[in-house]
Amino acid sequence: MVNVTNTKMKINFTPSKTYVMKNLRLLCYLILMITGHVAFSQVKHAPSFPLVTHHTYFSIWSGSDSLNSSITKHWTGADQPLIGLVKVDNEVYRFLGKEPNVYRTLAAASDEKPYQCRYTQTKPSGNWSDADYNDSQWQQGTGPFGDSKDRYPTVWVKDIWIRREFNLTNTEVNKLYLKLLHDDNIEIYLNGSRIYDREGWNSDYDYIPLDEKYNKLLKKGRNVMAIHCTNTAGGSSLDAGLADLVKERVGNRIQTAEQKDVTVKATQTVYAFTCGKTVDLQVTFTSPLLMNDLNLMSRPVSYVSYQVKSRDGKNHKVSVFFGASSSVAVDKPTQQVAAQQYTSGQLAMLKAGTTQQPVLQKKGDDIRIDWGYMYVAAPRAAGVAQYITSAGDAVPSFFEGKTTTTAKQGRQLMLNTVIPFGTIGKTAVTKYVMLGYDDIYAVQFFKQNLKPWWKNTKGTTIEKELAAASTGYKAILNKCDAFDKSIYQTTKNAGGEQYADLCVLAYRQAISAHHLVKSPDAGLLFLSKENFSNGSINTVDVTYPSAPLFLIYNPDLLKGMLNGIFYYSESGKWNKDFAAHDLGTYPLANGQTYGEDMPVEESGNMIILTAAIAKAEGNAEYARKHWKELTRWAKYLLAAGLDPANQLCTDDFAGHLARNANLSVKAIVAVGGYAQLAGQLGYKDVAASYRKAAQEMAAKWQQLAAADDHYSLVFEKPDTWSQKYNLVWDKVLDLDLFPKEVYKKEINYYLKKQNDYGLPLDSRKTYTKSDWIIWTATLADNNKDFKAFIEPIHKFAMETPSRVPLSDWHETKDGKMVGFQARSVVGGYFMKLLENNWKNKP
Repeated sequence: MVNVTNTKMKINFTPSKTYVMKNLRLLCYLILMITGHVAFSQVKHAPSFPLVTHHTYFSIWSGSDSLNSSITKHWTGADQPLIGLVKVDNEVYRFLGKEPNVYRTLAAASDEKPYQCRYTQTKPSGNWSDADYNDSQWQQGTGPFGDSKDRYPTVWVKDIWIRREFNLTNTEVNKLYLKLLHDDNIEIYLNGSRIYDREGWNSDYDYIPLDEKYNKLLKKGRNVMAIHCTNTAGGSSLDAGLADLVKERVGNRIQTAEQKDVTVKATQTVYAFTCGKTVDLQVTFTSPLLMNDLNLMSRPVSYVSYQVKSRDGKNHKVSVFFGASSSVAVDKPTQQVAAQQYTSGQLAMLKAGTTQQPVLQKKGDDIRIDWGYMYVAAPRAAGVAQYITSAGDAVPSFFEGKTTTTAKQGRQLMLNTVIPFGTIGKTAVTKYVMLGYDDIYAVQFFKQNLKPWWKNTKGTTIEKELAAASTGYKAILNKCDAFDKSIYQTTKNAGGEQYADLCVLAYRQAISAHHLVKSPDAGLLFLSKENFSNGSINTVDVTYPSAPLFLIYNPDLLKGMLNGIFYYSESGKWNKDFAAHDLGTYPLANGQTYGEDMPVEESGNMIILTAAIAKAEGNAEYARKHWKELTRWAKYLLAAGLDPANQLCTDDFAGHLARNANLSVKAIVAVGGYAQLAGQLGYKDVAASYRKAAQEMAAKWQQLAAADDHYSLVFEKPDTWSQKYNLVWDKVLDLDLFPKEVYKKEINYYLKKQNDYGLPLDSRKTYTKSDWIIWTATLADNNKDFKAFIEPIHKFAMETPSRVPLSDWHETKDGKMVGFQARSVVGGYFMKLLENNWKNKP
């Protein structure tokens, strides 16, 4: 009798000898799986699925459960279409992406072409919207219109009336659309008839479908679009055009491959499809972000692998189409791009980038890269056909068997690759393409443009990186497979399956919200972008929550997050007694641009993380290099940290708060961490002095924050409460400043405060931060309580209607994103694993 037992199940059975012989491999695998030696399960659902993830500018996601039901997007939400089709005999199936709408311009908005019009900011008399209205006394201006001469050719403040003429030679339209940017309320007329009105504003161009009845308003020759816009508050903007939706050439003649499964792993996302009853197709997106090999991790190349085999046992002729939009290399879809096809060694290559190439000329949050070049490469030995078309011609070209380049310059081009698989039978055949990006320069660091890490080796080119990626394809995928299994198993062992799911979802997102570079002055820099927040670069209180992931897998990367901040202070460019908040606005790291300091927050963060690096490495040599600044910040916290003044902390969205008990914990733990570092460096008197101070601060904290069955949000306000997530470092660093009873009291209280989708951040609101919940949960002294906090976060990740890369700020009652997405802070999910790994670590 075989008896297999683990904590979840017990299996008793007596198999026959024949059964054992026929199924020996399966039985062995079953035993390994049940006993925990094989990490079989991985994540089956995500708010958004990572496809290509390297850095904040090279980051493509699928926001739908089925890969072939939506347009793939950049993490900001901008369309970056990838298209996948497979031809089986004479039938074509779609398995990847959707094409964005293609429009024929009738009246260009200014992002396509400048236009002249008449306008007035004084309410006009008469029927100003009529086509024949006399507007000769109005001013003449150039669109677009707005509140700043720096951004808009024509400035307006409160109300503006515009009349714009355009000519048509053909009035036959498929579907009429307005192309519109407006702030605020708007009404629009076409040849005297109102076609649209709305109260409110939008932040970017929207294509708005119009009722078919308005098609007849169009005339051959002269047409007039008349617009009135009112600015009700804040800034103003206005731009408008008309477009015709181009009819699809292939329509419903392309079938939809049926998605049977999807699995998200740490470095890979794997989809399984069936194409009718004929062929099985597996598609794997691999971004090999393996942190033990910085050269590989920084290489901006992802693989898209295709495995095909017969489903019905018959032979079938198969070919696969992969199309990548030039939108990957632009900030706005109207930017002009140039593309080319060529070969490099053993690779067939396609390349595209903007014609302007404004290197490092844009900064901010909702910005995509519009410099450098995207690449699609495939082994020439695979017999691939590559060509370039317009967006509208890409899918029809494959359907019609035409693989000829028809466009080399324009807007929204498609880089197309057809991979012939030949005749496919029962034996699976695998082939792949690679998608890469050469950003030329990655960031600017105190006025010096820095190349990405992978370009540090003299003579390195993107062609050589693609060649190395191709040569190492099998070995790299094997490494990724092994790592994916390992990370799932270790996180599962630390916190259970749901915890493992969350860590897997966080892995690629956390890494790819950074860029790895090297500075001659500051050394290795691993610079984050504060995604979907304010676009800051190297924000210290974004580094702080993300740290656990990097402490586990490569502390040098955490040093790379701190090095720039240390340099900023040590160079004299930042001369305050506390640490800076950031280094600028991404990608320009030329000095803090955030409007307000966070003195206790950032000083505490820098000291705590330096202490964590010392624990990870078993020595404090990194702290020795920066001891002067660490001492400066520790003195500041000693003076101002116990009872913080009215100031912001990392949860700045919640507003200013004086006497913040959780912020005080950070200061206390930082002072204790500084004492620990001093002891490691042999500074015994300093260590003893700061250790005593930290102990006294912790004792005083317990008095100030006491609130019967919990500890308060604000000192001496017992009717408030908050997550004391900063306490986790007292536990993880073995500082032993706070009694374990403090942890226990808080955990017991929190368990009574949870909602369906998690524990609120504090008593002020019902929203939460999921990274902080996991830090808080790590304070639990048993797995049952830990898992009680994890289950609602997992429920959020599986059920949230916000289909964007994982948000760390959500509402605990309905699971909707409040703000923030695609941020590196989800690296904080690994706190439990860090705590588990560091148990009994000296």
